[in-house]
Amino acid sequence: MGSTMFPLRVTRNSLRFYRPSTYRQLATMATARKIQITPDNTGLWKVPQDESAAKKASELLQQDLEKHHVYFNDVGYHNHISHHILTLYGTGARPEHLQKAYDINASYQRPTMKLHEKVVKELKNWEEAKKLVGKEQYYPDFLAFFQNEIDKLGWEKVLSEYLFKGDEKSEDMLIRMVAGFFHPLLQLMYGVEWAQPAIVAMGLAQAAVHQDDLKKFFLATEEASKSSPTPMPSIASLLEDVRSNKKFATSAKSEDGRKICDRVFATAWNEIIQIASRVKVRPEELDEKTAEMYHTTIYEGASAAFSPGMEPKFDFFLIHHINVCPMFIYINKQDWIPIESKVRLLEWKIRMDLIQYGARASPPLSLENIASYVPKDKNVGSTDELLRRMHAVEDDGHAIKLFRAVLLGQTVSEKYEDKDWIKIKGDLWTKIKHLVVDSVEGSGARWVRAAGDLIAWEDAPGRAKDVNGVSEKLEQVHL
Repeated sequence: MGSTMFPLRVTRNSLRFYRPSTYRQLATMATARKIQITPDNTGLWKVPQDESAAKKASELLQQDLEKHHVYFNDVGYHNHISHHILTLYGTGARPEHLQKAYDINASYQRPTMKLHEKVVKELKNWEEAKKLVGKEQYYPDFLAFFQNEIDKLGWEKVLSEYLFKGDEKSEDMLIRMVAGFFHPLLQLMYGVEWAQPAIVAMGLAQAAVHQDDLKKFFLATEEASKSSPTPMPSIASLLEDVRSNKKFATSAKSEDGRKICDRVFATAWNEIIQIASRVKVRPEELDEKTAEMYHTTIYEGASAAFSPGMEPKFDFFLIHHINVCPMFIYINKQDWIPIESKVRLLEWKIRMDLIQYGARASPPLSLENIASYVPKDKNVGSTDELLRRMHAVEDDGHAIKLFRAVLLGQTVSEKYEDKDWIKIKGDLWTKIKHLVVDSVEGSGARWVRAAGDLIAWEDAPGRAKDVNGVSEKLEQVHL
């Protein structure tokens, strides 16, 4: 695999890059069963780190691998410890921050489940394996299987075989990889970004025990897109199409459980296919469309954080669509991944962005609301100062993942500032960074769910009069 370039830090007028020796050299320090983080391996943001933090990160990640199950309860809530530790580490957090984050979240994890040695051997045969996918009790078996495969082939070849080959098993695994609000793909993202074979195996095993509920949607939109005109509209305009389609935009309510599969698909299928099939990325525009996807997802998420009279809060489900975006930076740089697979996965991501937006009651998209936002701290701090505040937030990792994703999204967007689809420039990025920090530091629930539905804001704190936070210019009309 050839060397690649990734953002170092955001500077005022330019984007700088670093060139790692190679991911292969980093990976030789780690195995499918041993996690080894080094001070110079800090992910895409490339902050300086030291041996004490690297040692602590390695220790905690190894404990998580060996001690914890993929879900922390019996309804499929995900274990986020590896995301949390690596995001903190990759944004400059100290060992004590890593330990505290681990201690808080290890306290409620479920222990690893029993390994079935016979099953591990049977998984090599896809005819046998496909009887077991989607069943969480086989997570330890899939984990051991993929660890064995990585031992034999290396993690890049394993990903080529089980995600990008184009046969029945890789098609099945790829669909499961983007299930569960992108959690398997998030897990995989941290594995490949930090070149950790064990975490790559965790991501593949996690995908294997997720459902394939999105299969019909992906295949239907791909078929419909063949007759769709090109070039595709801007992604922001497609979001507006979702919002203006009342059947789609109001198909799910706050009280609904599985909003996408049980409500959106059930009540607005034709409308979904008609809009989502207009997503059609040409290979030659992959880089720009990836940047547009990333940028627009941040614009959507920041817009959704506002509701009249309320303190700003990000939508819990929409942030997952922001947090997974760095994976697409990585994917596009890898010459061992076919261009067709890169394009396809990006199209799936954009289509899922549209679906999730509708499922969250299509909150208004407003650049004015973002521009009018008044940070609670009148002394606008540097990114490093904001990071120190984020490192002190006690949660399960969603907050620091969101902040890091915004930082990287800014670097990706700067290359295309002259494009019509760009919404956020200059000081607006600073406002969004403060918006993230202010919202997660605030009182009450940290997130809202289904931000376009006013019911979702009932437990959110109201904004006190004459208190900094949201400009009086804020005006929104909710469906």
